[in-house]
Amino acid sequence: MVSSIKQRQKAVIDRLESTFLHNRIGHAYLFDGEKGTGKEESAIHFGKLLLCERPQNAVPCETCNTCKRVQARIHPNVTIIEPDGQDIKKEQMSSLIMKMTKKGYEPGRKIYIIARADRMNAAAANTLLKFLEEPEGDVTAILLTEAYHSILPTIQSRCQRIPFLPPNREEMMAKLVKTGITPSMAATVTMLTADSEKAKELAENDQFALLRKTVLKLMEAADRHVNEALLFIQSDWLPVMKEKEDMELGLDLLLYAYRDIVSLKAGLQAELTFPDHQQHLRTLSMKMTYNRLSENMESILQAKKKLYGNMNRTLLMEQLVLNLQEGLMLV
Repeated sequence: MVSSIKQRQKAVIDRLESTFLHNRIGHAYLFDGEKGTGKEESAIHFGKLLLCERPQNAVPCETCNTCKRVQARIHPNVTIIEPDGQDIKKEQMSSLIMKMTKKGYEPGRKIYIIARADRMNAAAANTLLKFLEEPEGDVTAILLTEAYHSILPTIQSRCQRIPFLPPNREEMMAKLVKTGITPSMAATVTMLTADSEKAKELAENDQFALLRKTVLKLMEAADRHVNEALLFIQSDWLPVMKEKEDMELGLDLLLYAYRDIVSLKAGLQAELTFPDHQQHLRTLSMKMTYNRLSENMESILQAKKKLYGNMNRTLLMEQLVLNLQEGLMLV
């Protein structure tokens, strides 16, 4: 586990171990990087190091009871906060701060990890900000984000930013192809995660293959006629996208399809997400203006936000299809 994350993010782990070795542990860090770059894994590694019973040369032993409990996410001094539905709410943050300011169940530093910190709502962010301004005791915050610029500047300024470098996508694709994954599937999964193991799992997953196929069929249906696209939502999309996680993944793939269209329209040499559908995507690129493409991508992003709210998923997709279909015009 340690060797794996150190190989993938050596600069990050070296920096964290150096702060421990020189006793310069900060009260707040902001881990910034793409999905799959190992942010949570690195946060857990740092948590083990800060609480380990017998660290050696700024490396956690991995064998003591404390290391094992931190790794299992059951140590009382380590708390992980994740979005409750669409966002991280004020109540979650207030509860966390109350826990952090109380006397610990066990000696040692208290650590809280906020996953997808960019999804804190305004009230939650302001509640956290007050705590960051006046930290109490040996407490370390680790905020994880894939969207650094969505974090309040006042929170950014109170955290040490730790950037996570993405792996080389072309190298990841080549490795996947060597294992028998098709080049087109390798291109798709490496857009969704920077973790090569997770990319391989996705590429070999039959449900994911069906999700991918369904997204591309929706693009084709919307190109032909809005009524056909609306019918497709009922007959094909919703039966496949039964879970919110499937729907979110489907919307991500749809967004990347439009990214491909923009790349083709602009004549960029970027690796496509769907190289096997390049001809159709190129045709679509000639039917839409850049402004309309931008509006369509924004519509997909808004749909993702509504997904974890209370909006009916059928209505959400029907509205999205109507918005996307407006963009299919000759220019």
